[in-house]
Amino acid sequence: MNNYPFTFDPKQPFVQQASDWIADVFYEKLPEAGLELRDEQIYMAFQLERAYNEKQTIFAEAGVGTGKTMVYLLYAICYARYTRKPAVIACADESLIEQLVKPEGDIAKLAKHLDFTIDARLGKSPDQYLCLNKLDDFRTSLDDQDDDEVAQEIYRSLPKFVNSPDTMQSFHPYGNRKDYPNLNDEQWSKLGWDVFQDCMVCSRRHRCGQTISREHYRKSTDLVICSHDFYMEHVWTYDARKREGQLPLLPEHSSVVFDEGHLLETAAQSALTYKLKHSVFESIVIRLLEGEVREELAVAIEDAISQSELMFSSLEQYSHSVPASDRREIDYNEKLLREVNRFRDTIAVVEEELVFESGVYSLDEYQLKIVEEHLEMIHLALGLFENPDRLISWVEETSDGFHLVIMPKLVKEVLEERVFSKSMPIVFSSATLSLNGDFGYIADNLGITKYLSFSVDSPYDYQEKMKVVIPKLISNNQQAEKIELALDLLQKSEGRALILFPSREEMEQFRQDIISHPKAAAFRFIFEGAGEISHLISNFQNDEASILCAVTLWEGLDVPGPSLSHVMIWSLPFPPNDPVFAAKRKDTQSPFDDVDMPHMLLRFKQGIGRLIRTREDQGVVTIFGAEMKDTKVRDKILELLPQGVEVEELTLG
Repeated sequence: MNNYPFTFDPKQPFVQQASDWIADVFYEKLPEAGLELRDEQIYMAFQLERAYNEKQTIFAEAGVGTGKTMVYLLYAICYARYTRKPAVIACADESLIEQLVKPEGDIAKLAKHLDFTIDARLGKSPDQYLCLNKLDDFRTSLDDQDDDEVAQEIYRSLPKFVNSPDTMQSFHPYGNRKDYPNLNDEQWSKLGWDVFQDCMVCSRRHRCGQTISREHYRKSTDLVICSHDFYMEHVWTYDARKREGQLPLLPEHSSVVFDEGHLLETAAQSALTYKLKHSVFESIVIRLLEGEVREELAVAIEDAISQSELMFSSLEQYSHSVPASDRREIDYNEKLLREVNRFRDTIAVVEEELVFESGVYSLDEYQLKIVEEHLEMIHLALGLFENPDRLISWVEETSDGFHLVIMPKLVKEVLEERVFSKSMPIVFSSATLSLNGDFGYIADNLGITKYLSFSVDSPYDYQEKMKVVIPKLISNNQQAEKIELALDLLQKSEGRALILFPSREEMEQFRQDIISHPKAAAFRFIFEGAGEISHLISNFQNDEASILCAVTLWEGLDVPGPSLSHVMIWSLPFPPNDPVFAAKRKDTQSPFDDVDMPHMLLRFKQGIGRLIRTREDQGVVTIFGAEMKDTKVRDKILELLPQGVEVEELTLG
């Protein structure tokens, strides 16, 4: 049986044959099915042929409307079947995953028009799944009747095998956040998996929706679709999971596509983050005392627990709040570093005692392996404090106490070793990978020294389809004037708008400001965080006059048609004053030019790209931002606008 959608000749190079077939798809098959012939797709296809043939990394920068997704999907599927290993499509976030697999998405179109089955399965991040233990805690500690009804409804909806002691005869995936679309972010945080859940020793792990989903997607023959975060988590935990006798998060794969690849660095840093919490550490090591152990080990464990308390007490004392954030900045000093080193030393003593204890076989071997892995991770993380200049760290204050976050400053060395050194096709796909044709910014940040690249402009006529409005605020009360002007502009577009905010704080302030404004009553505002993201996007698309307010949808949102006729940039998306970007700024002589501006310009370019998604689309982009008064910033923004678009300055009244 032929595994390929074309007649394969084993005497000829496979990639060349696949490329010839893909060219036929774009020249003949798709146009015959009613899709337009796009020169940009064909050009991109020939560029990707080289990357797959030479197993290289390629930056594929293609503007809106070039059809880049179909190109990389066809290469990824063909190569997966040739190597008999699935390809991984890593998207920037969960909303982009949903865009890719929706019934009218590109995977469904290819399967329909080319008349072949595509095995595409989702590998969602752990935090997208219900935690059974947290659900139980939530149900037993509720005072709010509404929350109680929510918890009971979720509990009743669980498959029978979840809470049954019987052997599972059959099961199906469950517990995905998408199954609970009306839960807001705050509610989900009380129910969904988080980094402090110790899944390896959970008695319910084999009945958990997250575990079951992994068993499903690992068997994919064509595509495994996941987020950047999840792919990076796979990379960082690969060796540890092997040591623990567990399967890696993702199966062995033939190639990787990073959709919206300009965001990969952020995901890499997030995945390489260590989070330490006293209560979690105590619960892990206290297990060792449940059986009969030597006195030396018991004393070492008690000392480590005591020192953990002292270290976290010092972190609370020597850290201060950051405005508009739950993060606390650490005030490094000798006393704090001394407490950190003492805790690390006590961890080392416990590790030594465990070596002796393992020789007398008094501990459960699996439990011992789990604890040793945790201790090794903590010891490694605390070791980064030996050189604070190479460290990004902060303290987070939550409802259940403090926890310490530790992140290496540079991840590119690790990425270079564990990802880009492999002989495998790696595709970065995005409309914004370069600045004025230079890919050096993203390549250097990711540790990529050898790569292919190309750029293809969008085929759309922006001069005819897009208008840009730059409001000019002149009053002393600029926030009130900004709200007034924004609502006037939303009335002109009859809603149908996406408002993009650079931070949740600004979005929340906007929400508070419009609550009592008389003009706001005419609109239906949908705020990110009020429910599951793909559910909110669907509501926005189906309710044409609604307004979607979002923080994370600068990239990837694809809503063609009149429902999105107005993109409003509430503030220019300069990077936040968080520890990651603060560390980057310290490492350069020109922080604004080398860090702030490149980040803002790439994100801004993505944001305005949400407006025109088809040849029929048209609308307005409104650009607010106090920084537009800076001639340097304004000129850079105007340079990024599509050539020939009309720009109008607007004042109130």
